[in-house]
Formats: sequence, C-alpha cells, structure tokens
Amino acid sequence: MTITYEYGKNLYVNLTNRCPNRCEFCLRTHSSGSIYADDLWLEREPTKEEILEDIKKRDLSQYQQLVFCGYGEPTCRLEDVLWLCDRVKEFSPIDMRLNTNGLSDRINGRHTAPEPAGLKWSLSASTPPMRKSTRPCATRSTGWKPSRQFSGLQRKQGCMCPKCT
Repeated sequence: MTITYEYGKNLYVNLTNRCPNRCEFCLRTHSSGSIYADDLWLEREPTKEEILEDIKKRDLSQYQQLVFCGYGEPTCRLEDVLWLCDRVKEFSPIDMRLNTNGLSDRINGRHTAPEPAGLKWSLSASTPPMRKSTRPCATRSTGWKPSRQFSGLQRKQGCMCPKCT
C-alpha cells in the first residue's frame, strides 16, 4: 500500500480513495497507477498513526513540502490531516500543503477554511478547462462554485495560498 510517495521535490501523502467528484482530469478516472507511484489505490484507509509512521521513515529535510493529496480528497479526513500537521510540526519545520477540490465545508458540514493554521492550500481545478471537466459531486452541485467560495475564504482568512495547482 502506497501511503507516501515522492514527486519532484515534495513528499505526498495518500490518505484516502474517497472523493465526491468524478473529474475528467483526475488520474483516478483513468487508472490505478499514476506518474508518481505504481499504485495509489488504497486497499483500506491507513490510520493516522500508520501515516505518521510512514512519514517518519523519510528524511523530511530532503523535501520542500509535505503535500496531503493522493487518490482521494484529503478533506474527507480533515481531522486526521490536522492531527498529522500538529504531529509533524513537533519534529520538522517542513512546509505543508493540502491539495483539495475545495469542497471541505460541504464534506465536513461546517466552515473549515480558517482551521488549518499554517497549512497551505492548493485547488485542484484552477483553470477554465479543468473547471469544465469537474463532474457533479454527491452534494448535487458541480463542485466549482463551492470550491471558488472556499478558496476565496482561504485568501480572506490570510492563509498562505500558493498559486493554485
């Protein structure tokens, strides 16, 4: 089971297969592998403790960022992401980023934008062609309007929001 994987100068964390969208641009739509790792499909979701253990096996000083991403939407496990961020901060100054579809508020049933202090956010569907390929999600919305609202709230909250990827 691939929990963490390297791509470029970053270490990625594969948290879940769950995602409320079915976007055309998403790797999971086309295969179980990716350009990053042989197989990102999880047989089961790793516990937050298993994820932390896997992260600790790596020399985090060798990476620019720790990115919560993978084959599913990481905010489906927002509480675990926040817990992991707190634990990682105890032993590493690495920058951390969450690659999201922007539906965290809907997924979690509350306003989540200000919660992850110091966690950078990047939005998966940031260009017009990608927005058009975003498929309806379980919330009966295209997902794009709530995603834009969420990313706007992130900027208003003063969060460190890098250029969307």
